[in-house]
Amino acid sequence: MGHCLQGLFFQLKIVTRAIRMGNNAHQLAQQMFDETKPNRLISKYQKPPKAPQRNQQLNGASQPKIQLWTNARTIIVALLLLSCFCHQTCLSQSPLQPIGQWREHLNYNNAIQVLNAGNKVFCATTNNVYSVDATNTIERYSKVNGLNDIGVSTIGFDEASRQLVVVYNNSNVDVIKDRVVKNISDIKRSTLSGNKNISSVYCLNRKAYLCSGLGVIVADLERFEISDTWQIGSSGQQVKVNAFTSDNQFFYAATNEGLKRANVNASNLADYKNWTLINTLTPGAVRMVVRCADKIISLKNDSLFAMDGSLFYADAAWPIVNISTSENKLLICQRTIQGASRVLVVLSSGGTIEKILAQSGVISFPYNATIAQNAVWVADYFGGLSKFTSTVERFIPNGPPATANGDLVVTNQTLYVAAGEVNNAWNYQFNRNGIYNFANGNWSYKGAFNTPALDTVPDFVTLAADPRNNSLWAGSYGGGLARFEGNSINLYKQNSSLQPAIGDPLSYRVSGLAFDQQNNLWISNYGALQNLSVRKPDGTFKSFAIPFFHFENAVSQLLTDDANQLWIVSPRGNGVFVYNHGASADNLNDDQWRYLRAGKGNGNLPDNNVFCVAKDKDGFIWIGTSKGIGIVQCASDIFKGNSCEAILPVSQQDRFAGYLFQNEEVRTIAVDAANRKWIGTRNGVWLISADGDKTLARFTEDNSPLLSNDVNKIAIDPKTGEVYFSTFKGICSYRSTAVEALNEGKEVLVFPNPVPPGYKGTIAIKGLPKNAVVKIAELNGRLVFQTRALGGQAVWNGLNYKGETIASGVYLVLAKDDTGTEKLVTKIVLVK
Repeated sequence: MGHCLQGLFFQLKIVTRAIRMGNNAHQLAQQMFDETKPNRLISKYQKPPKAPQRNQQLNGASQPKIQLWTNARTIIVALLLLSCFCHQTCLSQSPLQPIGQWREHLNYNNAIQVLNAGNKVFCATTNNVYSVDATNTIERYSKVNGLNDIGVSTIGFDEASRQLVVVYNNSNVDVIKDRVVKNISDIKRSTLSGNKNISSVYCLNRKAYLCSGLGVIVADLERFEISDTWQIGSSGQQVKVNAFTSDNQFFYAATNEGLKRANVNASNLADYKNWTLINTLTPGAVRMVVRCADKIISLKNDSLFAMDGSLFYADAAWPIVNISTSENKLLICQRTIQGASRVLVVLSSGGTIEKILAQSGVISFPYNATIAQNAVWVADYFGGLSKFTSTVERFIPNGPPATANGDLVVTNQTLYVAAGEVNNAWNYQFNRNGIYNFANGNWSYKGAFNTPALDTVPDFVTLAADPRNNSLWAGSYGGGLARFEGNSINLYKQNSSLQPAIGDPLSYRVSGLAFDQQNNLWISNYGALQNLSVRKPDGTFKSFAIPFFHFENAVSQLLTDDANQLWIVSPRGNGVFVYNHGASADNLNDDQWRYLRAGKGNGNLPDNNVFCVAKDKDGFIWIGTSKGIGIVQCASDIFKGNSCEAILPVSQQDRFAGYLFQNEEVRTIAVDAANRKWIGTRNGVWLISADGDKTLARFTEDNSPLLSNDVNKIAIDPKTGEVYFSTFKGICSYRSTAVEALNEGKEVLVFPNPVPPGYKGTIAIKGLPKNAVVKIAELNGRLVFQTRALGGQAVWNGLNYKGETIASGVYLVLAKDDTGTEKLVTKIVLVK
């Protein structure tokens, strides 16, 4: 509230200044936006907006030249600015990204490296990188804001050029300075045979020395290219280099053949003959080498040695994980087989231990440490990044505990994620991470590690939100059914109609959940003799046997259609079942069954290997298979003979047409508010039109911040239009343009409003009647632009219908609903 009041007083000041400035109000607005626009990493997927040109002449006849505003309009616009900016200031903490933008939802607990870059401490995790500055402000670095990859192996910092070097598991390299990212993809793209994995990086004088299975790869941090490769094996062959350092006279390389060195001024360091094996150490691989003050210290097995071969430090009871140097001190990370962990701070002179850091729950598997800001910082694989002074502070960006392969469900603007998984043969994987939830910008979870009731409930794979209340139902592939309501958890196995899998008497496998129109909860019970169950609204259970042979009694995803019929996916190449239980689930005499498979007369599915089903706004059933999509457009007539079958839609792809996703493994389908379909495959995500005949967009890990092309599940928040993607490498989301028409025109919101100078993004008009025709007009009624709402939201790029820039001013937004009634719904202020 305090921030909002400060913003209010600021805007009152702006209004006063606007009235005084009169015709120069647009300059004031420009100044205000210039002062308040945020800094961010420059993304390769969206170029930063160009600086606006003031007082430029606009093209097109629909608008006159920019006119100086009158004092009256200045006051009106200033008041609009006041109301809009106060609203924005109050919402400034909202984590929801703008339309057309992405955000990642990754685990930041698995810290693997920390380094001091002067005014910031950088921490690398197994996924991404983040920094902590002197004010304890955390900044994330990811594909969303400019990085080129995910999955970090190591980082380094070059003092000379003040650049951060980020190396990925696939040998891709990013270089970051002042929020600008430069990519060096030479190693990743190289066809050179051998182990290209990079285990560590040492930076010196605008060069990065990358330690790999090939040898030492030298990256030029000014030209952003690979400048040399040194294969320094004993006969010039490739040898794995584990670490690298220098004392300004020699380079030192810790290799699998031992510790080697070469003069920094040697004419050709790619010649292995210039590298000498230091024979003061016993033969064998050297794990690490560092320079600490005036000493070169190497790690061999679990002992530290000086250059002359003398023992610097060893403790047989404490194996060494990693060593690093900072402020002329050596930091040693240690962990025993039993799990005891600690970090030593050792003086370079004499090897005296200055400090021992050990704290349960904070230091559990230390990977790396450094000294910065008068504190010791520890990167722990299980505990994230911690800062040790007289107290302990932890810096872990919020995110889910791990990746997830189960269902995604959005209800009441909360995302629930089933973290469990099965393999391709539908065997359980003993994943105990439970259920994640994401609400108000924060992630939390309930699983075996923090909820004792779930200790024996592994592999949650399916979810369903109860339409009557806020409870969540979750299916465990092996542990039965769970109900989450507030802080209470109820489990159902033997106390229900669920049955164990045939041949596995202790495994109660729930693989699909869905509520029908009568609030019955239908349950897929994979592998059971009676593999379909229902929990009725009165809390009683009943089980059914599907009257068709299907391999392994395999059942998974469930879906209810507009006729209250149940669609049952049968994985393992079995196809789809359709079930109508009639007036009551208790009366079996009026039950109807239909079995859909590939081939005309059998259901005409593209393939028997079915992954998913979805119901669209027209009541059509979309079925995703390993060979594309089939659509059942006659679901209400599915039991009227065999005439109702899937159609195989033809879609236009570039200049060619073919069956929709033919030979593509369609793993998940989600329908948005505009009835468009979001399709997840092993090759990325497609957005297709409502009828499936056009591809509207395609996202891959190469052309967008999508974390991986291997997409498991997709879910959509109907209120915000945010589309969530669960991928092999983690969860990310994209804010789309379509939202449900929940307000039906009662409260229309525009964002951003006013539209700042130089803004090139999407202007959203939310709260419109469903699929309304929307017109943008001048105050005199002249039409500027027309579009149709996507569900309850229309989007506008700020240009007129000719694609031309328009003048500053106030514009009317008019909407026409299905009745044909047109009315003014709101106004938009554009500031140039």
